[in-house]
Amino acid sequence: MRSATREDKDLVVDILASSFSENASINYLIPDRGDRIGRIRHLMDYSFELCLLFGKAFVSDDGKGCALVLLPARKQTTLRTILLEAKLIARAISVGNIFKALRRESLVVRHHPDYPMYHLWFVGVMPSHQKQGTGTRLLTEIIDDARRMDYPVYLETSTLSNMPWYRKFGLSVYGQIELNYNLLLLTNDARRV
Repeated sequence: MRSATREDKDLVVDILASSFSENASINYLIPDRGDRIGRIRHLMDYSFELCLLFGKAFVSDDGKGCALVLLPARKQTTLRTILLEAKLIARAISVGNIFKALRRESLVVRHHPDYPMYHLWFVGVMPSHQKQGTGTRLLTEIIDDARRMDYPVYLETSTLSNMPWYRKFGLSVYGQIELNYNLLLLTNDARRV
């Protein structure tokens, strides 16, 4: 795994848009107006930019997988973040879904600790390369990176079929949020599980 650079943005957006095109959590926020993939790409573009500012972005060694990590303790509101959020609303979420997005974000953040954490926002592998070890190598290295920082890993998932995989890495469910789908909250933080 290597750190992603701005030159990797299109690759990261491609991987995540294809990986999350059928994801319940993403589809909850992105209205389907015949351009869902384009809107998901804008969401992933926003997420990549935010992680470059306040976290980390990684690409697998084979270039088929990636991960975006947010370090919330570093996050700030700046003119740039305001512009990124305005672009996200206009191009991905739409004005009609602002309150839905804010409510979801508020519910998630309410469950996060008030100390530094490693928020694994997205991890994805190109669908044609899934189940070949790329995601496992990525998650192993991500957990190692968080351990070096002495931060617990937190993430959310609506993909219940991934739960056995997450459990292999010592991640446990510490909560859930009911929207029009079930969002599981996972961590390896011994203080929470």
